[in-house]
Amino acid sequence: MKWLIAAILFLTGLNSHAEKVVIRVGHFPNITHAQGVIAHGLSRAGKGWFEERLGPDVQIEWFVYNAGPTAMEAIFTKAIDITYVGPNPAINAHLKAKGDEIRIVAGACSGGAALVVQGDDRIKTDADFKGKKIATPQLGNTQDVAARAWLQSKGLRITMTGGDALVIPTANPDQLALFQKGDLDAVWTVEPWVTRLHLEAGAKVYLDEAALWPEGKYVTTHLVSSVKFLQDQPALLKKWIAAHVELTEWINAHPAEAKQILNEEIKAETTKALPASTLESAWQRLRLTHDPVSSSLLKSAEDAHRIGFLKTQPDLSRIYDLRLLNEVLKEKNLPQVK
Repeated sequence: MKWLIAAILFLTGLNSHAEKVVIRVGHFPNITHAQGVIAHGLSRAGKGWFEERLGPDVQIEWFVYNAGPTAMEAIFTKAIDITYVGPNPAINAHLKAKGDEIRIVAGACSGGAALVVQGDDRIKTDADFKGKKIATPQLGNTQDVAARAWLQSKGLRITMTGGDALVIPTANPDQLALFQKGDLDAVWTVEPWVTRLHLEAGAKVYLDEAALWPEGKYVTTHLVSSVKFLQDQPALLKKWIAAHVELTEWINAHPAEAKQILNEEIKAETTKALPASTLESAWQRLRLTHDPVSSSLLKSAEDAHRIGFLKTQPDLSRIYDLRLLNEVLKEKNLPQVK
């Protein structure tokens, strides 16, 4: 009888040891989500960056999304635990959930957005945007809000459906086709589409969005966690954030190797890699960083309220939880962030 009990206890121990903690992680197949894309590529190749740093008892499942609202909905339905995502989807999700569902826990990317115009000089000054058609990637997304706020700052009356200039939410691939035909006068978008519009459609950069921000810094992508994962697995999330900071540093120190892995994974996820010239040019407009550049997100939310996307003044007092990030930065003797 004793040997039977011992055997049962032994097998129970094996089964317990075999059970892994699963972390489900989202990202877009985009250059501005470089940390997620590169980590996914390394994981696919059996050289997992996060797997090595989180240990053998952790299993990582990757999910690829093409739109921020979809990734946020996956957080709400508990389909994923953390995701790389842009600022406005995070703001909208935070407000929709009344501050109860998500937290921004680290930054990922700054920069990459620009306003481009046709190369035929139909737009040479700010006043020339009157009566023109300007495309943005999606109604209410980060670039859409930025475009409308900027046009208003130039004295143009901009409404959801018209005004002095027509802002047309259009998916990035459709932007390129319409711009090539001359049906769009300008586009406010993000890399690699800024570069693609320039190289493939003759667009000229009228305004790099970095010019509108202090030191040229503004958030394009950050790391968001569900509140449940943050509360249930703080030690594990801290390990993830530490590995994220290390990966960001490694990418910035090894750009050639990082870009190769990135492009191979983009091809795996979308069936088509970026042309080398597009990737090189787009990369120069981005800055990968663990800093969430919180001041730019708060300004973006204010702009969204001012132009009518947000009906009430947004309360973002709980959208950030940077305690774990700052613990990691302190341990690495790096400056802490606000």
